[in-house]
This record gives sequence, structure tokens and C-alpha cells, in this order.
Amino acid sequence: MADEEEAEAAEEEGGGGGGKKKIIILIVIGLLLVLLSVGGTVAVLTMFKEEPPPEELAEGEEAVEEEEAEEVKLPAIYFPLNPPILLTYPDKGRQRYAQIEITLMARSDTVVAEIELHSSRIRNDLILAFSGMEYAEIQTPEGKELMRQQALIVVQDIMTEEIDEPGIEQVLFTNLVMQ
Repeated sequence: MADEEEAEAAEEEGGGGGGKKKIIILIVIGLLLVLLSVGGTVAVLTMFKEEPPPEELAEGEEAVEEEEAEEVKLPAIYFPLNPPILLTYPDKGRQRYAQIEITLMARSDTVVAEIELHSSRIRNDLILAFSGMEYAEIQTPEGKELMRQQALIVVQDIMTEEIDEPGIEQVLFTNLVMQ
């Protein structure tokens, strides 16, 4: 009996020490995982961090930086060309119709004023450009996109002639009906 009590006491002392070792190992592993997580997060954040601009710039570089700061995009101004453009297309012996509502996107009030001034010429040139296209061609999504790009080129050419800059960023079809 005494031997059994001594064996149990020895196991409790040895088992108690082994239990403490396991707890210490688990705590150390937990701390290592936390440190790895924090280190990984810091490493990823520093990878994507932008370089701050140098504080001292040469005289020529200051002018370039000021010009870039001035070239901030202004808000878009949308100018609808009213009334809608109506077109007729011959197609397999039948007369087909297209009604196109166009909105022009600019970023300057002076450009919008010029669009208003030259709207008759813009409408005329757009009608001529669209009339030269085939009805079957403009029925496809690719044909509509081609028509929109062609309209952008036409309007930018007119604006370049009149105010020496394209002025128009986008031509948008706000309504396109074909029958």
C-alpha cells in the first residue's frame, strides 16, 4: 500500500510538471502566432504604402508639381442635343427609322457655351455621319458602339476647329430607337 501511495505521489509530481510544461508550450506557441500575424500585417501594409514626395524639389520640379495640381478633373457637365436626331434607312426594299437622343459630356462651361452656339452644325454633321451607315450594321451592339465613337470624332473635330481643343469627352446615346 505504501508503495502504491508513493507511486501515485510521484506520478502527481511528474504529471503536474508535465502539465505545466504543456501550458507553457501552448502559451509560447500562441505568442509566436500573434507575433507572426502582426508582423505579416505590417509587412503587407508597408508593401502597399505609397512613397511620400521628397520635401525639397528643384525649381523646375516645383512648376511641374503645381501644373499637376491645377489639372484636377472638373465635374462632368452633360448637355443634351435636342430635339432627337431622326434618320431613315433603306433596308431590303423597306424604309427603316432610327431616333437617337444624344447627350454630350464636357468639363467646362465655355465648351458647353460653344456646343450651344454650334449645335446646328454638330447636328448636321452627325446626321451626315449616321446616314452613311448601313441599317443592318447599326443593329448590332458593335455597330452602335462604332456609331457612338464616330459621333465622338465628329463632335471633337468640330470643337477643335472652333475652340482649338476637343472639349468633349464622351458622346452618350440616352435613347436609341430603331424600327
